[in-house]
Formats: sequence, C-alpha cells, structure tokens
Amino acid sequence: MDPFDKAFRYRRADDLIDLGLYPYFRPIEDSTGGTVVEIGGRPIVMAGSNNYLGLTHHPQVVEAARKAIADFGTGCTGSRFLNGTLSLHEEMETRLAAFLKKEACITSGTGYQTNVGALATLAGKDDILFGDRDNHASLIDGARLAFAKSLKYRHNDVEDLERMLRDTPLLGSGGRLIVTDGVFSMLGDLAPLPDLVRLSKEYKARLIVDDAHAFGVLGEHGRGTAEHFGVIDDVDLIVGTFSKSCACLGGFVAGPKKVVDYIKHTSRSVIFSASMTPASVATVLACLDIIESEPERRESLWVKVRRMKKGFEELGFDVIDGGSPILSVVIGDDRTTMEFNRQLFEQGVFVNAVLPPAAPPGMSLLRTSYMATHTDEDLDRILAAFKVVGEQLRIPG
Repeated sequence: MDPFDKAFRYRRADDLIDLGLYPYFRPIEDSTGGTVVEIGGRPIVMAGSNNYLGLTHHPQVVEAARKAIADFGTGCTGSRFLNGTLSLHEEMETRLAAFLKKEACITSGTGYQTNVGALATLAGKDDILFGDRDNHASLIDGARLAFAKSLKYRHNDVEDLERMLRDTPLLGSGGRLIVTDGVFSMLGDLAPLPDLVRLSKEYKARLIVDDAHAFGVLGEHGRGTAEHFGVIDDVDLIVGTFSKSCACLGGFVAGPKKVVDYIKHTSRSVIFSASMTPASVATVLACLDIIESEPERRESLWVKVRRMKKGFEELGFDVIDGGSPILSVVIGDDRTTMEFNRQLFEQGVFVNAVLPPAAPPGMSLLRTSYMATHTDEDLDRILAAFKVVGEQLRIPG
C-alpha cells in the first residue's frame, strides 16, 4: 500500500471546511494591539492566547530583542554544542537557574524538543516512566522515544499512580520517573504536586514537572506550580517553554548541575538543533526582569480570571476553573462546539475549540485564556459574545 494513501483518505479538515466550521490556521494580519488582533480585516478580541502576562508588545521586551539583533545578528547558525553559544545564552541560563532555585539550566530551541530531548536522554532501557494520561504531546513523544517502559496513570489520579508504583517491579538496575504537566494545557487544571512529591519519596522515584503554562504566572514570585504548592525543593527537574509568559520561542530544563550537564552533552535536541536566536534569548532576559520587578502583572491577571469565571457562571455556563489563567467552557458535543466557536468569531471573539481526544469524551469545550493586559472592555466583549451565541444555540439549555 502507498504510505501516502492515508493522506488522500483524510477528510476531517475538509469536512469542517465544507460545513463552514473550520477554525484552524487563521492568519493574524496585525497584533500590535496585544489583546485585539486583526483577522480578515476585522478587529478580534484575542481570548485564545498563551501570552498570559501580555509581554509580547512590552516596550522593554521589544527593545531588548532589537538590541540583540543589532549586537549578534538574527541567528546563531549552529547548535549550542558547537558554534551556537553566545554570552547571552549563558547569562539567561544562570538567571533561570537562580530564579527557579535550581543549580543549573540548559535551553533548547522549542519547548517541545526540550521535553522530547530530556526524557529520551534520561529514561534508559531499565527505567520506568509513569506519566499522566493528559500530559502534553511533547512528554508523550519523549516517553515514546526513550527506551524505558512507559505507563500512563489516570489523569490526576493519585491512587492509580500509587497502585502502578506499588505493583510494577523495577527492571534490573533501573529506576522510576514520574512525569507530569504542572498546569494541563486544555482543561487548565493543576497537577497534585504535594501528593506526587510524597509518592516520589516513598517509591524512590524522580519527579519531572513541565511548567509551560505556570512559569511566570503561578506562585508568589511566578516560579510556577512547585512554588505555588511550596514544594520547589522537592521537584527534581522543572522543564518549560518561553512561548507563553516569556513571549518568544524556546525551552528549558532546570535541576541538579550534574543532571543538566548530562543533558547538555548527550541530548540530541541540544546537540543537533540550532540554538535559540539572539532576539529570543534577549526577550527571555527582559521578561525575567519584568516578572521579578512587576508582581502587579500577576495580580492583575488573577483579577481578570476571577472576573471572567464569575461572568461565565452568571450566564449559566459550565466553566472549568482549575486554578490557572485557562477557563474552559464545556459545550458538549463536537458539532455544537464548532458552531459555537464559529459564531463567537463572527461576534469578534477568538477562542479555541477543543475536541476529544484533547478533551474528555462528551466534553468538547471552548478554551479561553486571559492576559494581564486585557481591558475591562475586552472582557465585556467576550462575555457579551458568549451571551449572544449561547442564547442563539440555547446553551446552556
């Protein structure tokens, strides 16, 4: 059989296009407003971005990126291992390690390749990976690439994880790794880190937390889920991405120096990928400055999240509040969710339609997410659009 046959048989996107419900790959023509973008010549309130602190257009951040390009050019044209390490990279990694209260840090070109590279490097053939079923695709793919045995426990189910840890014998001289998102990207709920820490100690497992959606947002100082729960010293490795609160592209692993050195010298994602661009590195440094010096940004974000949760509930919607800047509104069936999303866009509001398997079966939802820079007018427009479309589609019923 021709390996391309599956591509010619694929109809899901075409079917949505035929129905006028296709919501993906919409080209944004202008985003200088930050919370309001231009799509198809129309202003659209952005309620589907991971730009939680609203730093992509901060003057200090933009100027830092410009200066880095002037000083170092647009790219490094090589991997960190060879010619692609700048003084900026080392400054950024030192700052990140100190910020996260870890000994060392190494960065990669994207958050995805950071997770894939770290897990594939650390998990050997005699090791066992225990991962949450709702982990990000990059963690799942990292587990697939590793030679370790990989097991999935039910989402945030501590009892199921403990059963697996108790009933799964070690393989030869291998060990155990518990791997979880800190904030799960679709539902926006938090991993029960205190329980995972307890189990990691009881069963002598290492704990790795992907804090992509928590970095800069959760915790007193924005250090993420581990700081939020007061267990930052008990998490072995913190990984994350710069594509959310740090307004650019790249990823990091922070932890013990010897472990980071091992990843640095053996991870294929580090050795065989071009390093982060000078502009991205400078952007991260500028964002760290703002995260550390402007805690009011986080406070403003949480005020907006609480306001939107209350607004959705007053309208009668079933909203999932997991404790993050993500509020997912459950609609139910796939077709109605896509139609709701289409009509919201017509009303001038951009959200993300999430269908199974990214959402639980029967719980297709509209993922909304918020920025510290959203205005009261932005939030009012979002709620007004949900009200109009909800009444039109009789949701909630």
